Amino acid sequence: MIDHISVGVADLERSARFYEATLAALGLSRLVTRPATIGFGKTYPEFWINLRAGMAPVPPESGTHICLRAKSSADVDAFHAAALETGGRSDGAPGLRPHDRVKYYAAFVIDPDGNRIEAVTFPAE
Repeated sequence: MIDHISVGVADLERSARFYEATLAALGLSRLVTRPATIGFGKTYPEFWINLRAGMAPVPPESGTHICLRAKSSADVDAFHAAALETGGRSDGAPGLRPHDRVKYYAAFVIDPDGNRIEAVTFPAE
């Protein structure tokens, strides 16, 4: 249903370092580099960061977050660890989150600009 997503960032190089490490844990790599935008994906750019030099940090109450699918709980763990190592903050440590209809394993991070990103997988058991 969704072809691609983009987020605004105030410092393209800082965010490139953050997203290269964080998205690599989910199998995405840098595919396109332009002066004010970078695209990440597996075979085509699915996730873009776009320079917005005057951008203020995203307010925590914005309510917006992006969730990316991981293949395994180990990938979710690696996503979270990479985010923390490259300037992100935890918004929910990796763990199982059982709900009424579905059980899932997820981690939530906040990038250096305040964008909220989640990685999720759905264990078989």
